[in-house]
Amino acid sequence: MDKDDPNCPIRMQVIPSSKEQVNEFGMDDYLVYKENRDTDEVRPDSIARQYHDRIAFTVIETCGIYCRHCFRKEVIVDQDLKLRFDIQEGLDWIAEHPEIRDVLITGGDPLLLSDDKLGDLIAKLRAIPHVQMIRFGSRLPIVLPQRITEGLKKALGGFHRVPIWINTQCNHPKEITEETAKAVYELMTCGINVGNQAVLLKGINDDVPTFRELHQKLLTVRIKPYYVFYCEPAPGIDHFRTSVEKGAELIRDALRGHTTGLAQPMYVLATKIGKIPLMPDYYIVDKNEKEYTLRNYKGETTKIPNIPE
Repeated sequence: MDKDDPNCPIRMQVIPSSKEQVNEFGMDDYLVYKENRDTDEVRPDSIARQYHDRIAFTVIETCGIYCRHCFRKEVIVDQDLKLRFDIQEGLDWIAEHPEIRDVLITGGDPLLLSDDKLGDLIAKLRAIPHVQMIRFGSRLPIVLPQRITEGLKKALGGFHRVPIWINTQCNHPKEITEETAKAVYELMTCGINVGNQAVLLKGINDDVPTFRELHQKLLTVRIKPYYVFYCEPAPGIDHFRTSVEKGAELIRDALRGHTTGLAQPMYVLATKIGKIPLMPDYYIVDKNEKEYTLRNYKGETTKIPNIPE
């Protein structure tokens, strides 16, 4: 971050601000609501659930960097919410629920666990017959790429019937460094693909040039844009939120037609009932019984037949 520039896009993400005291739109006890913790289903604190067949498994409270916009800030940043993240309890619960086929390991930042603990955790998950996929949510490829060591690659890598995927979070092109490029390449050499889950942040990445540069630059370091999240209604982050429509407008104006489709993420809001796509249909401008009229990023139109079902 630039120590002399209060508007540095990295600094704005991590340095506390008095603006966090304003909470007009944030929801108190947001994480309890969002992660469906106040339900009849008995789950350990380490297990959050919005879907039938996949869960988020929290294994650590520590992060490599403490983002002020974090939707889990009640438990990770502010620590107002006390939860018990016991790994073995979580593993036992997953083993007892055969419908769970996909496990997202999260935190904090799970890659801050030691290589031995990560290797043990992965081995135990892979030993559960119904687990088909393991995903990690980690900011470390961006904020601490030096963590991608030979020991970590050994713990995570190698061919297996239960693959590992990593999704990181990069919100501004300034965060992408040569060290990140090397770390992502090292992960890929041991069989792990890396995606990006950006958060739309007012004053940081909500303008066309920055949004386009971010997603183009991610591809240059082999990170596939996956999601752009609308900033969730966690408490104390009102100053980061744009209008709901803004993300879809940026994808339309900054990416569609201006760069490869590989650089185009899905724009969503994460809710207690799952992720909701927020992409209105800008491209179908008319429809009748005979045909559709479609418009591209330049405003040019074309027609295709309306095929009856």
